[in-house]
Amino acid sequence: MSSPSSAPLRGLEAFAFRDFRWYQYARVAAILGSEAQSVAVAWQVYSLTHRPLDLGYTGLALFLPGLIFLLPAGHVADKFDRRRIILVCYALQCVCTIALLAIAMLQLDNILAIYAVLFLIGTGRAFSGPASSAFLPQIIPPEHFVNAVTWGAATFQFANVTGPALGGILFTLPLAAISAHMAGFAPLVAHLEGPPIVYCFTLLTLLWFILLVGRLNVRPGKLEHRELSLRVLFAGFEYVRRSPILLGSLSLDLFVVLLGGAVALMPIFAHDILMTGPRGLGMLRAAPAIGALTISLVMARYPIRNKAGLRLFFCVALFGAATILFGVSRSLWLSLVTLAIAGAADMVSVIIRGSLIQLATPTYMRGRVSAVNSLFIGASNEFGEFESGATAQWWGAVRATVIGGIGSLCVAGLWTVLFPDLRKADALTEEALRQHTHHADENLRTQEKIEEKG
Repeated sequence: MSSPSSAPLRGLEAFAFRDFRWYQYARVAAILGSEAQSVAVAWQVYSLTHRPLDLGYTGLALFLPGLIFLLPAGHVADKFDRRRIILVCYALQCVCTIALLAIAMLQLDNILAIYAVLFLIGTGRAFSGPASSAFLPQIIPPEHFVNAVTWGAATFQFANVTGPALGGILFTLPLAAISAHMAGFAPLVAHLEGPPIVYCFTLLTLLWFILLVGRLNVRPGKLEHRELSLRVLFAGFEYVRRSPILLGSLSLDLFVVLLGGAVALMPIFAHDILMTGPRGLGMLRAAPAIGALTISLVMARYPIRNKAGLRLFFCVALFGAATILFGVSRSLWLSLVTLAIAGAADMVSVIIRGSLIQLATPTYMRGRVSAVNSLFIGASNEFGEFESGATAQWWGAVRATVIGGIGSLCVAGLWTVLFPDLRKADALTEEALRQHTHHADENLRTQEKIEEKG
C-alpha cells in the first residue's frame, strides 16, 4: 500500500494515495468502454430481432458465468494475487471486444455468436469481480475506506454518465461522409460506422486499464492458506448466512433491483415509446448515473455518520417509487428526471452496502464474500435484464416496469421486519460493523481449528 503523497483535503482523503488514484483512472477508462459497448450491443441485438426477449438473453448470457464460476472465483480471489487475476480477466475482455468488432465488420446476423462472446465477457467479470472488490482494501487504509468506496462509486457513475452517451454519439457518427475526404482509408473508415467504431473505442480503454493496473505497486496481503475443499469453497456462503446484516443487505439489493431494474428495457422505451433513437437511448442510460454521481459527490464531502440502516431502506423505497414514475412517463425529460432520482437513491445504498460488506468481513474472507456479493449483483442486474425482457414480452414494457417498481416497494417494507439488525445499523466503521458479524467470525475460526487438528 502506497503512502499518502500529500496532506489530504477533507472529502479527498483517498486521493492522497497514488495507487488509489491510478486504479480509479484505470476504472474510469474501462467502464467508459464497457458502457459504450453495452449500448452498441443492445441496439445491434434489438435491430436484428426486434424482440424484447432477445435483449433479456443478453443479460442472461452475462449472468450465467457468474453463477457457474461463483465458487472457484471467490476461492481464486482469496488464494492468488488479486492484481494479476484482474489483469488476466481484462485481457480476456480485450479478446472478446475484438470478436464483437469482427462480427460487426463482417455484418454477421448470427445472434448466437454475440451471445457466445457475451458469455466469455461474463466469465471474465465472474473472476475479476471478487478480486476487484477485495483488492480495494489493499490500496487504502481502513480509516479512509468509506471515502474510497464513495469516490470509487463516484468515478464509476462518472463513467456511467459519459459512457452510454458517448456510445450513442459514436454509434451515429457519419463516418461515411467523413471517409469521402480520406483518400486511401475511405473503405476502412466506412466499415467502422455504427457498432464497430464503438468496439474500437472499448478496446482502447481496456488496453489503458491493463497498462495502469500493471503499474500498481501492491502486496497481495493475507491470503487463504487452506487447500481447496468444499468447505473452503462454500465458506463465503456460510459466512453470509450466519451474518444477518450481510444477508439482509445482499438479498435486499437482489430483489429490489431484480424487480425494479429497467435498464434492459431502455431500447424499447427509446425506440417505441419515447421515439428518441440511439442518442435518446444514451441519454436514458446516462440519467441514473447523473443522479448517482451528484449524490456521491455530496456524500464524499458529507459522509453518512449514523443511521445507515434506516437511510438504506428509505433510499430503496425511493428507488421503487421513481421506477414506477419512469414506467408511466411519456415525456423524455420526465423520464430522465425519474431515472436520475432512482440513480441517486441506488447510489446511497451502493455506498452503504459496499462499505458494510468489506468492513464487516475479515481480510482473508473478502474474496469469497465478494464472490457471493457478485452473484447477488449479477442476479439483480444481468439476470434482472432477462427477467425484464421476459415480463415485457408477456405484459409489455410499461406494465412490466410499473409492476417491478411496486414489487421493490413491497420488498423494502418486508425486509425492515425480517432483518432488524440491518435496520438498526448505525455508523459505517469497522469496529461498529464487526460487532454484527462477531458470531460468524467465531464460528469460522472454530471450524478452521478443527480442520487443522484433523
